Amino acid sequence: MSKPKGNRIALIGTGFVGSSYAFALLNQGVADELVMIDVNEEKAKGDVLDLNHGKVFAANPLAIRFGTYEDCRDADIVVICAGANQKPGETRLQLVEKNLKIFHSIVTQVVSNGFDGIFLVATNPVDVLTYATWKYSGFPKERVIGSGTILDTARFRFLLGEYFQVAPQNVHGYIIGEHGDSELPVYSSVDVGGVSVMKMIEQNNKYSQQDLDDIFVNVRDAAYQIINSKGATYYGIAMGLVRITKALLHNENSILTVSALLEGEYGEDDVYIGVPAILNRNGIREVIELDLSTHEKELFHKSANTLKETLAPHFMEK
Repeated sequence: MSKPKGNRIALIGTGFVGSSYAFALLNQGVADELVMIDVNEEKAKGDVLDLNHGKVFAANPLAIRFGTYEDCRDADIVVICAGANQKPGETRLQLVEKNLKIFHSIVTQVVSNGFDGIFLVATNPVDVLTYATWKYSGFPKERVIGSGTILDTARFRFLLGEYFQVAPQNVHGYIIGEHGDSELPVYSSVDVGGVSVMKMIEQNNKYSQQDLDDIFVNVRDAAYQIINSKGATYYGIAMGLVRITKALLHNENSILTVSALLEGEYGEDDVYIGVPAILNRNGIREVIELDLSTHEKELFHKSANTLKETLAPHFMEK
């Protein structure tokens, strides 16, 4: 008997990010069914109860239930938010050892239970763990996606909007590279309402390159500030994950900065890294190659090498 039609999501990991994602998913009415899975079963069951009690207030009630890896078989997307959290003073790359072990266990169990949809990875270091998910699953590259620099890009647009006093929806620009300390802003393609920010700086002395650089530093270090203040970041990334989920389930062909596998794009190969990509029901349709300046190309190459050096001890051919 075939499964009834509907958009199903299996969420693995119901910690700060996972439960925030579930809450945002319920409020935005993006999917039809959500199965919540966690090694701490009581926590997941509690979240299911809590969320279900709020369904009467939701515009499009989502069927939410507790589940196990067996429930991944019928899912369209498996969203992985499980893993060790980043501690104050710890970089995302320092989480590698702990989370690779966790991911090997998760991904192999998901695949062995017959899952044949799209993996969406949020756990840090997201680029490394998305690459690991691709390797452990044996899935085609277009069906393994990381949250990448979607949140960094959102932070960038928000702060640029504040600076230029324009709604962030009318600011277009990207943060690319590692979701971490080596990421970079693509100033050469940032525009406000179609006007290049570089041109705006040239024509108006109340704007400056130094201000833009300060904005980028605030973007890059935002997670550290939030972690120091409240222990973890979760609302922003949860909403970013819902945005990716919507683009996938609704077959939008939207361009979002996600962690995608590069095979020659930007002169890089065999690395998952944050870049603009077109997303639809099949996953990543294609990677968008921005026309980077010489300096931006150098920074991107350095960022890719940072990730490759982290991956090498774990995935290099033996």
